[in-house]
Amino acid sequence: MFWLESPCSCFVHISGHIMRAPDHQQRLAALRDTIADIERKPALAETRAKSFGDKDGRFPKLAGGLLQEIFTDAVRNGGASLGFAFGQAKTLLSAKRVAVLYLQLANDGQFFGLPYGPGLLSFGFDPSRLLIVRVSEMRELLWVAEEALACRAVAGIVADIGGDPDPLDFTASRRLSLRAVEAGTSLFLLRYGKERQASAAHLRWHLAPQRSGRQPFDERAPGPPRWALTLEKGVSLNQQTQFLLEWTEDGFATIPAEPGRKSRNGAPVPLALPAQLANGLFQTA
Repeated sequence: MFWLESPCSCFVHISGHIMRAPDHQQRLAALRDTIADIERKPALAETRAKSFGDKDGRFPKLAGGLLQEIFTDAVRNGGASLGFAFGQAKTLLSAKRVAVLYLQLANDGQFFGLPYGPGLLSFGFDPSRLLIVRVSEMRELLWVAEEALACRAVAGIVADIGGDPDPLDFTASRRLSLRAVEAGTSLFLLRYGKERQASAAHLRWHLAPQRSGRQPFDERAPGPPRWALTLEKGVSLNQQTQFLLEWTEDGFATIPAEPGRKSRNGAPVPLALPAQLANGLFQTA
């Protein structure tokens, strides 16, 4: 234990001995080197994980080992968040990493719903690769997440988090981020609302569902799903922070934004859109 005897003192008292300031500085430097050596591997990996992207502005296939927060303003957009998380998790599956975990509190099942097997299959995600884990309280959920991150057979973990639970504080997120980097397993935290708490997530996204793409045979028929993403935390190599994504057979594709097409999060539509009723009359959508 050490302390300065006064703000202006040039001597330092350490364990009952008097030392000059240069010796004190050397000890501090040695202590910093020791701590850095202990944390060197996760720290270096974490630095690499915070930067992503390419020169063409395309949305990349993100590597494993990331803690990602996916925020959306309303619970009704939870399906879009789930689709974005599973779209990434799908690319992390391999011959060695054969499973994706979905974590949820047991009481939230009827409120948030559950992943739908046939729907996952239609997007190329084999439901047999999905393990659903439901627990009674948030501390158990965080414990399962931390233990599962250490399992080399797990490609990714999707955790549906309702509200702002006290156990999920900065310290807990730091533990999860270090474990994710060390094991190379990604953890996706699905969050809701506009409040943001401090966390150690490598990437934080704000997500809003977009109107689906168009079908070539019928412009009024629903087409490929789309997402509007804003990068709130993290670094893009090309400095891009906003993406409009569309689902394809090869995964996410970045597309240019279309004028006048807004997200479904309550933003006003600038132009009146005619919607034909069954009786042939028209109304404004």
